[in-house]
Amino acid sequence: MGITPNGEKGEIIMKTKNMILTALFLAIGFILHSSVPGIFGMKFDLFLAFMFLSIVIYPTLQNALLAGTVGGMITALTTTFPGGQLPNFIDKIVTAIFVYLLIKALAPVSNYKIKMALIGLIGTAVSGTVFLGSALFIVGLPAPFMVLFTTIVIPTSLTNMVITLIVYKACMVATKGKLVFSYIYQ
Repeated sequence: MGITPNGEKGEIIMKTKNMILTALFLAIGFILHSSVPGIFGMKFDLFLAFMFLSIVIYPTLQNALLAGTVGGMITALTTTFPGGQLPNFIDKIVTAIFVYLLIKALAPVSNYKIKMALIGLIGTAVSGTVFLGSALFIVGLPAPFMVLFTTIVIPTSLTNMVITLIVYKACMVATKGKLVFSYIYQ
């Protein structure tokens, strides 16, 4: 297979690399998500930080939908929340689309640390809100919404903010800056 004038072979290689990195991040997130114990049936969703990074490395709507769908299935399988399968699935798809749009909105911000912190913090807060809201309407909550939001969602948002920053920086160090996330430098 030769290289076409529009660089088709290079695009295929780049898409394959990005899909492999997306799968790798989702697998790491799965391992963390399945090992975290639940409180009130809710887990600190560390999977989100890796889902966000998988969208950051390849910021397309198609990849966001893929990451959200696969993420929804993974977290539905490992949830400790009674009846939390459907809320997890809804939450991950909505959050993935939101994070994709957030990445596009943050393109003018020049500091990658601010971008990554906001993606981790706001993305997790949106995820927790969507999860709690959909669970409230579908199966009910084991405690009041605000109690769960303040004891689970806020601490998880802060944790994921830090994890997202650290893992992003680790990827940059490990690849000696070769793993460039295109939107970061726009």
